[in-house]
Amino acid sequence: MQNAMRRTKADAEKTRETILATAEQLFLRNGVAHTSLEQVARASGVTRGAIYWHFQNKSHLLNEMLNQVRPRPEKLAERLNAPTATHPLQNLRDLFVEIMAGLAGNEQKRNILTILLLRCEFTDELSDAEERHTDFINQFIALSEEQFGCERVRLRPGISARLAARLLHATLIGMLSDRLRDPALFDTQAEAPAMIDALFSGLLVDWQIAGHGASA
Repeated sequence: MQNAMRRTKADAEKTRETILATAEQLFLRNGVAHTSLEQVARASGVTRGAIYWHFQNKSHLLNEMLNQVRPRPEKLAERLNAPTATHPLQNLRDLFVEIMAGLAGNEQKRNILTILLLRCEFTDELSDAEERHTDFINQFIALSEEQFGCERVRLRPGISARLAARLLHATLIGMLSDRLRDPALFDTQAEAPAMIDALFSGLLVDWQIAGHGASA
C-alpha cells in the first residue's frame, strides 16, 4: 500500500513537472496571453482535468512557474544578513552578480525570466499572479532598502536608503531585460559584475575601498 501511494505521488509530481515544462516552452514561444490551458494540456499529453488537478487556472500555473526561479523572501533575508569578510553590502552586490550570471548558466531561469519580462502581458485572468509578483518585488526592494539603511553613513550625500534600493532594482530589471532581448549586448559573467560595481560605487562613498568598483 505504501509503495503504491509513493508511486502515485511520484507520478503526480512527474505530471506536474511535465505541465510546467511544457507551459514554459509554449509561453516562451507564443506569449502567456496567447497560450491556453487547452494547448498546454494537449502539448503535455494530459487531459484538461489533469491541468486543473494541479493548477487552479493559468494565473496559478504562471505563479508556480515563477516560483521555480523566485527565491523565498526569508531565504533572501538570511543570505543578505550573513556575515561578510569585506564590505557590509558585499552580499547584496554578490546576489545581483549571481542573478545576472544565471542568465548564461541556467536555461530554465533564462526562459522563465524571458517569459516574465518579455512574453507576459498581465491581463485580468493573470491578476493573481501579477499581485503575487508585485508583492515579491516590494519585499525584494524592502530587503535591499534595509541593507542600505543599516549602512546609511556609507551612502553618498543626497542618496537615501529608499532611493538606493529602488535604483538598484530598476537597474537590475533594465540589465535583465536588455540582456534577454539581445544576448550579444554584454557578457553576464565578464561585464555584468563591472556594471553592478559601477552602480555601487555611485551609491556608496567607500565602495572602492573594498576593491570592487571605480574610485569615488
